Amino acid sequence: MPWLHEVFSRSPEAALFLTLALGYAVGKITFGRFQLGGVGGSLLVAVVVSQIGVEIDDGVKAVMFALFIYAVGYNSGPQFFSSLNKSSLKEIVLAAFVAIFSLATVIVLARFFQLDKGLAAGLAGGALTQSAIIGTAGDALTRLPLPPEQIKALQANVAIGYAVTYVFGSLGAIIVCANILPRFMKQDLAAAAAQEEARLRGDALPSGPGVSSAMPALVGRAFRVVAGAGRSISSIENAAADSLTIERVVREGQALDVAEDPVLREGDVVVAIGRREQVIASAAEIGPEVPGTEGGSLAMRSRQAVFTRKGLNRMTIAQIKQAIDPKMRHGVYIESITRMGRQLPVLPETVAMHGDVVTFYGADSDTARAAQEAGYPLATDNKTDFVYMGLGILVGLLIGLLTANIGGIPLTLGAGGGALLSGLLFGWLRSKRPMFGALPPAAGQLLQDFGLAAFVTVVGLNSGKQALVTIQEHGMTIFLLGVVVTLLPLLAAMVFGRFVLGYRNAAVFAGALSGSRSANPAFGAVLDKSQSAVATVPFAITYALANVFLTLIGPFVVGLV
Repeated sequence: MPWLHEVFSRSPEAALFLTLALGYAVGKITFGRFQLGGVGGSLLVAVVVSQIGVEIDDGVKAVMFALFIYAVGYNSGPQFFSSLNKSSLKEIVLAAFVAIFSLATVIVLARFFQLDKGLAAGLAGGALTQSAIIGTAGDALTRLPLPPEQIKALQANVAIGYAVTYVFGSLGAIIVCANILPRFMKQDLAAAAAQEEARLRGDALPSGPGVSSAMPALVGRAFRVVAGAGRSISSIENAAADSLTIERVVREGQALDVAEDPVLREGDVVVAIGRREQVIASAAEIGPEVPGTEGGSLAMRSRQAVFTRKGLNRMTIAQIKQAIDPKMRHGVYIESITRMGRQLPVLPETVAMHGDVVTFYGADSDTARAAQEAGYPLATDNKTDFVYMGLGILVGLLIGLLTANIGGIPLTLGAGGGALLSGLLFGWLRSKRPMFGALPPAAGQLLQDFGLAAFVTVVGLNSGKQALVTIQEHGMTIFLLGVVVTLLPLLAAMVFGRFVLGYRNAAVFAGALSGSRSANPAFGAVLDKSQSAVATVPFAITYALANVFLTLIGPFVVGLV
């Protein structure tokens, strides 16, 4: 197609964005529960488009990689450092075990089957479904004292190894975490999750985008006072043990000041909000429910805050409730808690960690007070602090230039390791000092997703011409080796976690194991089979750790193979 080659020669960026568009379209195609995903799809399409003849400046690749790896660190920073705690020791050890065992498996297989550094790194990235390995390994390859053409060939092999092994990398993790592990533990995931919910004492919220309960935990109802006549507002609220708040009292069409704690009269209409079961039960204490009345409507507010309050980290919701002044928490309810973008069950024994995003529900003034006390309210303007971000990436790149000679061998973090370390530190500092450094979650996710997709697209476009030859030479061998790298560390970790770390609940263990492999598809299958969000708690910890541990495998593979 000479005309297309001419277009791409005059506008290489057109090839980049065409590949991204087609790649994400391919990535959306589902095969049962499996999706290749945007990154994998972009890589495959890039290899195809590269046959036309495209050359993208390596500077584009370097910039995209820096944005991606910094965002990974920044988004993981608060949770990563909060996870380094004695109470998370099992999760820390499990994530480290999976990373070390996976690295050892890749190195042994690569040496035995005489794979080059590129194929070995691609094998690790695809079989472990850790796309960041493509970036860190590719960056490490550029620093090797080799001719440019040889480095280019090795980078092409990274893309090939990744593409050949990625499909089973995702599928294998689903098979182990959602199917083999429950049988190994001799527990049904749904039953195990129900058991854990009972231990935590409460009802877990449903999970998934666009999913909500048919019977929401927080509700508002209007009642006409009959049985409650002669009682003050505070006496009714105290009897409900902080599970109900009377926000409005209407008497003869006029709203009373509830702050004055008025005594109710027969015929008054009160608007109560709170936990559904307590609000329904209050009908016996107040009077019959009514549709509403003039002056009784009330607008409520959901407000988000990042939990950073000193002295409360790693305490349960019940403990935090006891530690806070009742006046401060009056009229405020926790609507949801998310960790690393995953929703946690809002239960009395759920442990809150710094960096969690808490959604408060209540009157506007009450939620504003709660958000301020919890840590720092999430900004509603969604503006990024580019000064902070620019300095963070700069610091990371400068760290990557440092070299230490150990035993005559020059060791360096490189741009990838430096930017990752800088992102972790700058993200953590932001959580401690929220006055500066804003990077809204959506913006951070965009940098992470687009940076990686654009990086692997450039790699595929620049190196894809060699793909067909290498696949013909090593395709089936690499695929079978990928099966081993996918399954062996997971099966070993399953035994290690059960008999050494002492995991007893299959749902909790499945969440921890899928997180230790940063296997989002496997985690989704665990949530689906368990019909609960309890697996999210261990998943969030191991996922934050695995994002760092597995990302660093790339340079080790390049250095040791």
